[in-house]
Amino acid sequence: MILRDASLFAQLLDFIPRERFQQLVRKHAAEAYTKGFACWDQFVAMLFCQLAQAHSLREITLGLATALGKLVHLGITQAPKRSTLAYANEHRPWQMYQELFHIVLEKAQSLAPRKRLRFKNPLYSLDATVIDLCLKMFDWAHFRRRKGAVKLHLVLDHEGCLPVFAHITEGKTHEVKLAQRLSLPRGAVVAMDRGYNDYALFNRWCLDGVYFVTRMKENTVYEVVDRPRASPHPSILRDEQIVLMGVGAEEKCPHTLRRVVVWDEKNQKELVLLSNHLEFAASTIAAIYKERWQIELFFKALKQNLRVKTFVGTSANALKIQIWTALIAILLLKMLQFKSTWN
Repeated sequence: MILRDASLFAQLLDFIPRERFQQLVRKHAAEAYTKGFACWDQFVAMLFCQLAQAHSLREITLGLATALGKLVHLGITQAPKRSTLAYANEHRPWQMYQELFHIVLEKAQSLAPRKRLRFKNPLYSLDATVIDLCLKMFDWAHFRRRKGAVKLHLVLDHEGCLPVFAHITEGKTHEVKLAQRLSLPRGAVVAMDRGYNDYALFNRWCLDGVYFVTRMKENTVYEVVDRPRASPHPSILRDEQIVLMGVGAEEKCPHTLRRVVVWDEKNQKELVLLSNHLEFAASTIAAIYKERWQIELFFKALKQNLRVKTFVGTSANALKIQIWTALIAILLLKMLQFKSTWN
């Protein structure tokens, strides 16, 4: 596999601050007991895996060998052996790649263009995607009886559509457990699907000044306490203020919430939205939920264009290194897009 444009690869690597990279290497003692194969060489090889769509360690090593003449100025003196790269992916700490992701994210956020919304609050989308694995090869990734998987939990910032939080768990970990650990800024608006319906979570966000927009479950028990005036927007069918009822609901979330019924013209059905923001127009609530589609597009691009469905290592450490490298790669591509004059 030959990378089509090694100079483009070099431009992407230029976004990585080498000094901070070496600080991470020292912090995690990642090069202890190494024999000539530096962490930088490993990172370049794994980034090459993502951008060159390599399916195996052999394709990575052969691809780097063909492009070595153009990459030597980046500190790559020779292509790694398959066994050397496999050992490094299995034993070097994946946490270093997680911290590198946040360093690159800081730089990407500084370049991201400001997106014009109807409100000044920062907008986030929250979701998770399941990455299927072969249980015979990934025997540590239990999901179902005959199926293995891990789950990638993600928060997408709509300023530049950048992933600002990512966490990898076992496939059977519920999304709400990770959502309860999130710390969002006061005044933020988060859009999410109805898999995140949890009254205790809603209560915490109401107390923290965080606004949410989600789908209401069909079996939700509630009582209407106020019906605001009809919306001039033809797609808004109802706009009501409610309180949650049912077993334990009033204790878990005693706040007044918003129930907005929207007509989905494309799919010819009603969407029932739930929010704790009482001031936005009903059409704005609907627009916020529609923006949640951006995180679906992000997951689609991640799985189609980068290597997060086929893995070059079977250990948990190697898998996490590959996923974090994929997230770093998408940040680098975003930064190239921000700096480019192309449409």
